[in-house]
Amino acid sequence: MKTNPAQARAADSEPKRNEPAERAAPPAATGRCIRTIIVDDEPAARRGIRLLLERDAGVEIVGEASTGAEAAELMKCELPDLAFLDVQMPGGDGFEALAKIGPAMAPAVVFVTAYDEHALRAFEVNAIDYLLKPYDDARFGAVLQRAKDEVRRRQADSVNARLTQLLDYLQQGAGQNPPRKDEPAADRILVKSSGEIFFLKVTEIDWIEAEGDYMKFHVAGRAHLMRETMARLEARLDPKRFIRIHRSTIVNIDRLRKLSPSFAGEYAVILHDGTKLKLSRGYHERIAALLKQAM
Repeated sequence: MKTNPAQARAADSEPKRNEPAERAAPPAATGRCIRTIIVDDEPAARRGIRLLLERDAGVEIVGEASTGAEAAELMKCELPDLAFLDVQMPGGDGFEALAKIGPAMAPAVVFVTAYDEHALRAFEVNAIDYLLKPYDDARFGAVLQRAKDEVRRRQADSVNARLTQLLDYLQQGAGQNPPRKDEPAADRILVKSSGEIFFLKVTEIDWIEAEGDYMKFHVAGRAHLMRETMARLEARLDPKRFIRIHRSTIVNIDRLRKLSPSFAGEYAVILHDGTKLKLSRGYHERIAALLKQAM
């Protein structure tokens, strides 16, 4: 059992108690609980953390350990999202436990200890926080909230990465790369929007505009972004169905309603839904050729 003389009043390692807190609201129905482990060689310290975590319905305690070796094994078996990890323990300290599993498997970590000399090393291994005993409920709550935010951010990044990989895979099989001259144009476009992948039929696209490094697809009043260049996108679209009217705008020919004089000899393209788009001088010939075909 460890005892820090400078903090003897915290010998039992339990957090100081404030007024009882209400149980935190559960996570949104679309999210899962944050799987958490508690690692400390002092039973009283583990009990104190457990009591505080049990107030939060968004946290699920999936295991406890009392040594560094047990901690490493627990992290390998449970793959927790978050670990409250003591530093000095029998059988290897908290840093050694993290080293055994490697950064790829390591959860988000909050170090909990009565000794402040390890703080710098804790942040060198990207710990979320360093909880120094004794701590009160407010301090613990602030650390827990920061830890939950970090876990959610990691989960979102992971989902986005998997969606991007899936999108790249699907694009390879859906004609997303510019077609060769002897290949037909793509009949659908795959875009990622708000964490989902949409299969857009080209016939559903009203018009497309460049927005920085992205293409914005306007479809029945909704907009979807895809990272792509205008030149590559134009090469994938059927020139009999889509026409470029500006260096940053492509329009579905079936959505064209009329040309309207603007100013200084310029024209605006009016779509069936009332959208008004600028027709650049450099693309007049394309519209003229289209009108000629229609006559």
